[in-house]
Amino acid sequence: LTSHSNVHRGAHALANKATTLYECARTSVQAFINAKHREEIVFTRGATDAINIVAQGFSLPGPFQLQPGDEIILSVAEHHSNLVPWQMTASKTGAVLKFVQLTQDMQLDMDHYRSLLSSRTKIVALSHASNVLGVVQPVRDIIQAAHSVGARVLLDSCQAVPHMAVDVQQLEVDFLVASSHKMCGPTGIGFLYGRLELLNSLPPSAGGGEMIDTVELYSSTYASSPSRFEAGTPPIAEAVGLGAACEYLSAIGMDKVEQHDAQLGRYLYEQLREV
Repeated sequence: LTSHSNVHRGAHALANKATTLYECARTSVQAFINAKHREEIVFTRGATDAINIVAQGFSLPGPFQLQPGDEIILSVAEHHSNLVPWQMTASKTGAVLKFVQLTQDMQLDMDHYRSLLSSRTKIVALSHASNVLGVVQPVRDIIQAAHSVGARVLLDSCQAVPHMAVDVQQLEVDFLVASSHKMCGPTGIGFLYGRLELLNSLPPSAGGGEMIDTVELYSSTYASSPSRFEAGTPPIAEAVGLGAACEYLSAIGMDKVEQHDAQLGRYLYEQLREV
């Protein structure tokens, strides 16, 4: 990146070029996961930051604020990044954490999952795939079951987005997060996908420049997504790198990436049987 300038707030040539590159990267991520609107892609410091944005949004005053007794469903296999933020939200709001157990083959126990769902369930936050357990969860069934009781769903797709085609419109997922460094991109950046109407209703957890609509001495109103969640100077070069990574993987073809992963897995198990 040779256009060393801030984005969205300068009229000179370098600012315009930097802004164009930054927003083109957003379009690349949008295309990579087939989001309906480019405004549904929020650049974050990483997947952990993205999960925190949603978790804090469910603890702040607004349409998603959890009430005492409301329930958050996680699994016993979640990464700390998809556990601790929800623990903090539960502590602030009085919401209750529920945990899906695993079957003997390390898949989510779908019968147990369905038994946990109720009208008190407000958010389900689960990993899409696990690089520890070696499983891909039945996320389409998970999402449909959650939606049947009116709950929202967040997928931690850090281990899925780099290894298989992920279509957020086909999944009908509400929120999805991923990190750049797991998909051939730079460190220090990830993204949050959210359905546009949900993002525009979710209260921002960080304030500052760029995320505002109007500012007065005693109050402010907030911009629409994605600016709503991108306070201050963003990681511009990193965003451009993430966009390039999406284009690189798309050029290879995610179907080919998934096939190659499957071949490596088969080879691993074949060789282990001979030990």
